[in-house]
Amino acid sequence: MTESNFSVDLATELKAIVGSQHTLTDDDKKQPYCQGFRLGSGKAYAVVRPASLVEIWKVLQACVKADVIVIMQAANTGLTGGSTPNGTEYDRPIVIISTMRIDDIHLIDQGKQIIGFAGSTLFGLEDTLKPYGREPHSVIGSSCIGASIVGGICNNSGGALVQRGPAYTELSLFAQVTDEGELQLVNNLGIELGSDPEEILSNLENKTYQETDVQFPDKRASDNEYHERIRDVDAETPSRFNADKRRLYESSGCAGKLAVFAVRIDTFPIPEKHRVFYIGTNDPAVMEQMRRDMLSTFTNLPVSGEYLHSSSYDISKKYGKDSYLVIDKLGTKYIPKMFAMKRTVDRWAGKFKFLPNKFSDRIMQYLSQLWPNHLPKRMEDFREQYEHHWIVETANDGVDEAQAYLSEFFKHNEGDYFECTEREADQAILHRFVTGGALTRYHVMNGKDLGSIMTIDVAFPRNEQDWFEVLPPEIDDKIAVKMYYGHFFCHVMHQNYIMKKGVDGKAVKQQILSSYDARGAEYPAEHNVGHEYIAKQSLRDFYKQNDPTNSFNPGIGGTSKLKYWQDASGEHSGCGCNHKD
Repeated sequence: MTESNFSVDLATELKAIVGSQHTLTDDDKKQPYCQGFRLGSGKAYAVVRPASLVEIWKVLQACVKADVIVIMQAANTGLTGGSTPNGTEYDRPIVIISTMRIDDIHLIDQGKQIIGFAGSTLFGLEDTLKPYGREPHSVIGSSCIGASIVGGICNNSGGALVQRGPAYTELSLFAQVTDEGELQLVNNLGIELGSDPEEILSNLENKTYQETDVQFPDKRASDNEYHERIRDVDAETPSRFNADKRRLYESSGCAGKLAVFAVRIDTFPIPEKHRVFYIGTNDPAVMEQMRRDMLSTFTNLPVSGEYLHSSSYDISKKYGKDSYLVIDKLGTKYIPKMFAMKRTVDRWAGKFKFLPNKFSDRIMQYLSQLWPNHLPKRMEDFREQYEHHWIVETANDGVDEAQAYLSEFFKHNEGDYFECTEREADQAILHRFVTGGALTRYHVMNGKDLGSIMTIDVAFPRNEQDWFEVLPPEIDDKIAVKMYYGHFFCHVMHQNYIMKKGVDGKAVKQQILSSYDARGAEYPAEHNVGHEYIAKQSLRDFYKQNDPTNSFNPGIGGTSKLKYWQDASGEHSGCGCNHKD
């Protein structure tokens, strides 16, 4: 189907709904929305930026009527290209709905739960909850700068906080296209909002509902069993991964196969006492022993445990420095402005052929080097001594428990630790936080001499002892740069590579993944399949159940890009539907 086949002028209809200014049809204006944060790109017929939930609904109605593909997009900070078009082979034009203008957050029960709208962010939620002494499920420390609340739910993201697990809820408001091709709104928020779709959305957005309309059904608004699961250090399966059927439910894990308007999730009390311990060792077995001890014997689970290999420390120090400084000096509120500014600069720079690609990244990298060293001396001293770094956060009674354990442990084991000051704790956590984007910047600055980026997001079994990767020479010789970091308590590791020039990164990745299969590992662990991984059968079945016509985000996880899940031969790929062609 081509644009000229439309029975109505879809662009005109979209402009009537959201306005001409927020209906993008020029290629250069669409480009930032069609290009993934790290990978994935394609073409879209239009990008629309609605300002309300009702406008999203009307846009969806127009798109379903015109029989086009819809990709719902929030912050577009995903690392596997899962919220943008990817290549070609689509059988219908694509409309991207950017939700970032719709960032409202409603509090329920004095902030014990919240409703996050489609474009609301974790940064915004942190600020909203602070006056109530509470914090989000996920806090700074993830791999994605500026991540959205709904995006986290749709991708089962997070899990860095070991007491809380991956982002999850059974309470959400979403639209889906039925097997018959009809758009329907499903209100499972647990709030009485009316019966008509526009009435429901308007009542939610305008907060015209009363406290008595808010129900508390027997449904989870977080993974409230995870703290028990992660303590089982002898289990032969990973603690969390994207294809885990126990945490696939409607919006949770849907990967864009539903159009999610809002989600209702739990929040958590800010600890009265908080302490960070910085640990260094040269022996992976020492770290594994500490992990097993803390999870299985501690009365109070630590809050988080972020791992950083020395190579990641160095790359993050140099190539994540500008992001670190922006957040440290200006605060997280400035991050959306920074990304908007970068998009504008790159769009204008693209008009001049003599300017290099990713012009904004190059400018920011050069400017960051004018700033003196931003990391504290004790961290720098540990970098000189140790290969493996572990940032362990503790809270309340767990502070004294960890202090006593570490003091005794390092009397008899290799390595050392120090108790961070409040400032050192902020610096250590922020240094780890900017690591995810540092590899991309490294590649921007040095890519002409290197091959492609290749990333792996893997969850090792809870009983895995040999967690640190040692590649065979035939694979290691093909890799120019390696970065290892992750969430060590749950054995979720981010293993990122830059290939040597001319090396087939996909082939190398398949060799590594095959070795993980033999060890009982699962991948992806938390970044979701996007367009980088092949979805396992549990995910494929879940996607088809949510989206029988394959109208939302087709092609995800290597699935069909065609209507009704057809394969290249025109056969339906087991979507379980009763339609006729």
